[in-house]
Amino acid sequence: MDERLAGINRWLTEELGFGEFHIAPASADASFRRYFRVTREGQSLIVMDAPPDKENTGPFRTVAKAMFDIGLNVPEIIEADVGNGYLLLGDLGTQTYLPNLNTQSVDGLYGDALNALITLQGKIAADAPFLPPYDHKLLMFEMSLFKDWFLGRHLGVELDAAQTDAWNAVCATLAASALEQPKVAVHRDYHSRNLMITAVNNPGIIDFQDAVAGPITYDLVSLLRDCYIAWPRARVETWAQGYRRRAVDAGLLHAETVDAATWLRWFDLMGVQRHLKAIGIFARLNHRDGKPGYLGDIPRTLGYVIDVCSRYPQLAGLAAIVETLVVQRVVPEFAGERGG
Repeated sequence: MDERLAGINRWLTEELGFGEFHIAPASADASFRRYFRVTREGQSLIVMDAPPDKENTGPFRTVAKAMFDIGLNVPEIIEADVGNGYLLLGDLGTQTYLPNLNTQSVDGLYGDALNALITLQGKIAADAPFLPPYDHKLLMFEMSLFKDWFLGRHLGVELDAAQTDAWNAVCATLAASALEQPKVAVHRDYHSRNLMITAVNNPGIIDFQDAVAGPITYDLVSLLRDCYIAWPRARVETWAQGYRRRAVDAGLLHAETVDAATWLRWFDLMGVQRHLKAIGIFARLNHRDGKPGYLGDIPRTLGYVIDVCSRYPQLAGLAAIVETLVVQRVVPEFAGERGG
């Protein structure tokens, strides 16, 4: 039993007065947080273990309350030991969206997720004081993860002067597209591994502590062009345009200024920004944190980038970099994984 797990047991027993209980790993995520499922007297609860020297539970607690207050299905915070980084949470169950998505279930499950997303965007103000801005600096830093961790560390390649100029131009284009969009509350990891199937008020929503005020298409593209599961482009565009109409009806967009073509461009370019970040993070998780499990998701994620780059001349520089420096190095793992 590791030291922090022993601390959780002491907290539950000595501070919260739990009698007999069983504790077992529930999950871990891409950060330093871990989760344990505690069962006692027929009740199931979750303990978040967030080492305070590595993880701050403040954003999680604040965003959880804000989302709970507008009726979204997020874990209720029952008890907190902030100093030690322990939170006792309600349990949303064990069924994530990912293994339950198929051609028959996807419309219903995504329909519920899009209902929750319109609630999030419509009922939490973008200027809420607890939402940091998804600004130019953050957008550019995220894309640098692709260059530094995936190209540099993982593949061992460097951009030459011309490629660097092309890279910088594409990053500027992607950031500008993101920043011209209406700002809303952004979950920032709204995908099939962070959505739980629940009997009531589906979906359960987790891993929202990095929420920001940012582009209206960000969470939409996270869901519809998920790094962990791909759908045919035509189907994705139908879902995306349906959401545009809902956003207009909700007063989040003005139909006369954001037509279908503008919306699709925003959506496509936002996806490239996010997927560059994700690929960089997957490489960083492997090389810095010793978590190689996400490397298998890189080919699918690259597939989205390649597909969108082929449709936008302003992304030709990125397309050339990927074709020249990336595809030939990952061909064995890339086969059959392009985004559809």
